[in-house]
Amino acid sequence: MQAWLTDLQHLLAHGDAAVLVTVARAEGSAPREAGTKMIVTREAARHTIGGGHLEWKAIETARQVLRDGMRAPQMRRLERFALGPSLGQCCGGAVILAFERLDVGDLGWIASLAKRLAAGLATVRSVSFGPAPDPVMLSEPEPGVDTADCLLWDGAGFDDSSALLTETIAPAEFPVVLFGADHVGAALVRVLATLPCTVRWVDERDAQFPPPETLHAPNLTIDANDAPDEAIDQAAPNTYFVVMTHNHALDLELAERILRRGDFAFFGMIGSHSKRKQFEHRLAARGIDPAQIARMKCPLGVDGIVDKAPEVIAISAAAQLLQAVEANAGARRASQPV
Repeated sequence: MQAWLTDLQHLLAHGDAAVLVTVARAEGSAPREAGTKMIVTREAARHTIGGGHLEWKAIETARQVLRDGMRAPQMRRLERFALGPSLGQCCGGAVILAFERLDVGDLGWIASLAKRLAAGLATVRSVSFGPAPDPVMLSEPEPGVDTADCLLWDGAGFDDSSALLTETIAPAEFPVVLFGADHVGAALVRVLATLPCTVRWVDERDAQFPPPETLHAPNLTIDANDAPDEAIDQAAPNTYFVVMTHNHALDLELAERILRRGDFAFFGMIGSHSKRKQFEHRLAARGIDPAQIARMKCPLGVDGIVDKAPEVIAISAAAQLLQAVEANAGARRASQPV
């Protein structure tokens, strides 16, 4: 689930008021894209809309909204910030930020949104601005729309009652199935713990896994399984598979099973160029379509990084995963109706 949403639930459930800051529109070069969020309370700020003087001004404005909200609890505000010399930033663009004061009365729509995202459902959130704003509305997206989007309809100006923010909030986590619990696998798990993904970590050697509390990975499920190929069959379509086991024969079996599925979002395998050549021949001999074999990323990791330290390999592999996530999201956006 979206980290900002989890934090917002916890804050409001404890009786705190908070301001949700959203990048409602990004014009030209900006530090973060539309839809990015930050939470501001009297004492702290969580998440980021880009840092720098812009963020400092946003926090200052949000705390003013908190103060003004003592008289008008549903306080909302839109403000435009030019990212030039006046803010000490050199992006050159501009952002419009939406400020929404929230309290325990907003837990209803927040819980509904959280429930939908946990079920894998995209949701449209509509927020009106003006003298008497309507309650936050949640609705179904248009058929076939399942990617995040954020649009600001500002009418004749930000003080006009027709100003409306509509954003499609989509599940952000991408599913990863990781095979191999050796040093590189453990290093990759630690990197993936910082990313919006879920990780199923598979190895038949139960004793090989480190104690879960040492990993600090709330998105992790450990699967000590004598039949690791079951994790392939059970994975959802568009899963990201990473194979880095201690056994080349097992790597080959897993590679064949993944490639026969064909509906994966990414398949990467640790190894050398010579290992790839061997596997290409063996997989072709087993009847795997060469076009599917060509999708296998082996050696694993982004080009130009040759260090073999586990931590370096892990960072390189995670970067390649993120490249695939971005490419797949772009392909989905391009295929959706305008």
